[in-house]
Amino acid sequence: MIIKWLGHGSFRYEIAGQVLLVDPWLTGNPTLPEERHEEATAGATHILLTHCHFDHVADVLPLAKKLGIPVVGQYDLMGYWADSEGIETVGFNKGGTVDLGGVKVTMVNALHSSSFGHDDGPYVPGTECGFVLEGEGHSIYHSGDTEVMADMQIINDLHAPDIGVLSAGGHFTMDMRRVAYAANKFFNFKTLIPGHYGTFPILEQSAELLVRELPDVKIIEPDLLEPIHFT
Repeated sequence: MIIKWLGHGSFRYEIAGQVLLVDPWLTGNPTLPEERHEEATAGATHILLTHCHFDHVADVLPLAKKLGIPVVGQYDLMGYWADSEGIETVGFNKGGTVDLGGVKVTMVNALHSSSFGHDDGPYVPGTECGFVLEGEGHSIYHSGDTEVMADMQIINDLHAPDIGVLSAGGHFTMDMRRVAYAANKFFNFKTLIPGHYGTFPILEQSAELLVRELPDVKIIEPDLLEPIHFT
């Protein structure tokens, strides 16, 4: 199993022969140069969407059409896109699990917001979520953009994730202090990979606090498109 960071809050998961792109933000992503877009998306089999802020959704429809792969996300939006955009979708909802060719994906709660920009103001297409990905003997909690929430205890009780990929930049999501709190309070991660930080000056720039506060957890600050291997 391989995890690759695509910059900001975008990740690529290579599990059980599938390649899942979660919130792949290419256009305008300051941490992902244009010349590496093809590398980031090569061989993708599915796109997973946690919510509809521009830095998560901007490239979802163009990529789905270009690559001819399904978008996986909340039922209401997936049904609308299947009809209006002519793309393949997999729609489900929080608490539901789908099997993507040997990778089980469970949609879990998050605390954030979700909207498109619109001439008449924000358009809200569903709500925010996270995912638990299970395959090759691992359980991964991909938090999406969220605040700390008591539901994390339920996620751990039901899925016991050994790997956490948590948004940690602050301002829009948990900061490093809150991620450390969540990891200590609710989870028993062996590995924690922070995301959604360092992209802009307003966000936290370092995961040093996680290293200090979580001495028994392997903290990996991801490098762009560098594979993180798990056996």
